[in-house]
Amino acid sequence: MIRLEHFNRQDFDLLISWIDSPEFLMQWAGPHFSYPLDVTQLNQYIKGANEENSKVLIYKVVLDKTNETIGHISLNNIDLKNRSARIGKVLLGNQNIRGKGIGQKMVTEVLKVAFDHLSLHRVGLGVFTFNESAIKSYEKAGFVKEGLLRDVRKAGDEYWSLWEMSMLENEWRNM
Repeated sequence: MIRLEHFNRQDFDLLISWIDSPEFLMQWAGPHFSYPLDVTQLNQYIKGANEENSKVLIYKVVLDKTNETIGHISLNNIDLKNRSARIGKVLLGNQNIRGKGIGQKMVTEVLKVAFDHLSLHRVGLGVFTFNESAIKSYEKAGFVKEGLLRDVRKAGDEYWSLWEMSMLENEWRNM
């Protein structure tokens, strides 16, 4: 259905086109970028990523049937000593295919990298409380809510709260 390929400079324009507001940028990436997203920020983002022993793996998500790039996802804060990492910057850019389980499949593919290839013990992520479809998708993929970070980000005049979620190695193996 989908495959992960390393995200690179050729993918910048498409990703930039998906990020259409400061609020959406905050939802996608937290405070790591400033709006508008641009090539300079993305060059910094991929610096040192996707290399051997890198602490960050950044992927574009490609639809097998059409070879169309439909999304983006990363595995970051890779800590081989403590065998942990975080999933981040999850985005299904093509709005026409949202709600069809592809987001869950994207997460599952990254979990295969984390648990099956990197032999990690724990993978975490954060998701804003209002993003109910993402929360349901992460729970279907096997993630468990650990705690609520209240009013952790300011977007415009609002504060957003964030669920911290994780999956452990044994939970992955038992699925």
